[in-house]
Amino acid sequence: MSVRFVTMLVGIGVVAGCSGDAPADIEGGHEALAAATPGTVVLDGAQLMATRQALANGGGTPAQRAALAALLHRADDALTAGPWAVTDKDQVPPSGDKHDYLSQAPYWWASKTPTPDNPKGCPYVSRDGQRNPEADAITDHYERMVAWDAIVDLSLAWFYTGNANYAARAVLDVRTWFLDAATRMNPSLPYAQLIPCRTDVRGTGIIDTSQNITHLVDALAILDSGAPGWTAADRSGIKDWFTKFLKWMQTSPQAKAELGAKNNHGSFIDMQNAAIALYVGQTSNAKTIVEAAKSKRIAAQIKLDGSQPAELSRTMSWHYANFNLTALGRLAEIGTHVGVDLWHYTAPNGANLLKAVDFVIPAAEKGASAWPYQQINGFQQFIAVDILHAAAEQANDTKAKAALSKVPAPPGGDLWPIRPSCTPLDPPAR
Repeated sequence: MSVRFVTMLVGIGVVAGCSGDAPADIEGGHEALAAATPGTVVLDGAQLMATRQALANGGGTPAQRAALAALLHRADDALTAGPWAVTDKDQVPPSGDKHDYLSQAPYWWASKTPTPDNPKGCPYVSRDGQRNPEADAITDHYERMVAWDAIVDLSLAWFYTGNANYAARAVLDVRTWFLDAATRMNPSLPYAQLIPCRTDVRGTGIIDTSQNITHLVDALAILDSGAPGWTAADRSGIKDWFTKFLKWMQTSPQAKAELGAKNNHGSFIDMQNAAIALYVGQTSNAKTIVEAAKSKRIAAQIKLDGSQPAELSRTMSWHYANFNLTALGRLAEIGTHVGVDLWHYTAPNGANLLKAVDFVIPAAEKGASAWPYQQINGFQQFIAVDILHAAAEQANDTKAKAALSKVPAPPGGDLWPIRPSCTPLDPPAR
C-alpha cells in the first residue's frame, strides 16, 4: 500500500487500531492488498477495485472516505471480539450434536402457565413481531449473526487498507465457525427456529442464515483474492462446506417448505441459494434460480401499485416490506453476474421491482405519518437507504435517486459508497 494512502487514512482518522505490527508469520504486513479482482457474487468486484484505487490515488469522494471510516471503526471492534462457534451454546440439539445449529422461533410464546404436568406451558402460540426472550437463551442465533458480520467487516477492511491484521482475524473467525473440527457448524439447519412442544417439520428457521449469508459469501470471495493467511486448504474446505449446505438447502424437507413460501422467506432462500451456487461454480443453477424469481417472487409478491400484500399484513409491515425488497434487490444484483435482468422485468399484472421500491419512498422520506400500515416496534426510515441506492444507481430509478438526500442515514454511517449492495439495515436484535 502506498505511503500516500496510509497518510490519507491517518489524516481522516480511519486507521485507529491499525497501527500495530502484523503477526510475524503473515507476509505483507500492512501492504498485503488484494492482487486479483474479487470474484464476488453480489457485489461488483471490479467496482470494489475501482473504489479502492480512487481512495488510494485521489482520496476518493467525501462519501467514500466517511464510509471507509465507519467500516474501519466496526472492523477495529471485531479485531478483539470473538471468535464465535456453534458449539458455544449450553443446550444440546435433538441430534445430540452441538455442531448442529439450534435456535428457537422468536415470535412463539407459551399459552399456559407452566405446571409440573406441563412444565413448558404448551402449546406455544404465535405473537407476530413480539420476540420471546426465551429464544435468546440459545446463543447460536446471535453468535452466528455477529460472527458473520465481523467476517464481512474484517474482509472489507483488509481489502481497502491492506492491513494483514484484519485478514488474520477474518480467517480465524471463518475457520472457527466453519472449518475447525472442534468448533465447526454442520452444513444444515434441521433445528433452526424450533417451536417448543412441537415436532413438525418447518422451513421458516432457514431465514436465520438466508438473510445475511450472501454478504458472507462475498467476504469469502474477497479473501480468495489474495488475503494473507487464507490458504488453498481454507478455500477448498469452505467451498466444500457450502456445496454441502446448498445441497441441503435444495433437497431437505425444511428447505422444500421454505422454497414454497410466498413471502420474504421464499425471496431470501432463493437469494441465498443463487449466491452460493454462483460461488461454488454452479453458474447454471444460479441463473435458473434468478430467472425463476421473475414469476415466483416478483409476479407473485408485488401488485400493480408496488405494494407487497404478504409483508404489509404483518405487525411490522415497514420492516418486512423493506426486508423483502432487500432480498429481491440482492437477487437482482446476483442477476447481473448471470445475465438476468430482474430490475426491469415487468410481470403480467404490470408489477415490477422498481414500483415496489417507489412504493416505500414517501415513508422513507416522511416517516410513519406516510405509512398507513401497522409497525409495532418503532419506525426507522433509514432501513430503506440501501434499496434506494440500488434502484437509483443500478437501475436508474430517478424517484429513488431524488429521495436519497431526504432519508436519514443509518446509525454509524452509510456504507453503500464502499460496499454497494443491498443490506438489511435494521439494528441487530438478539
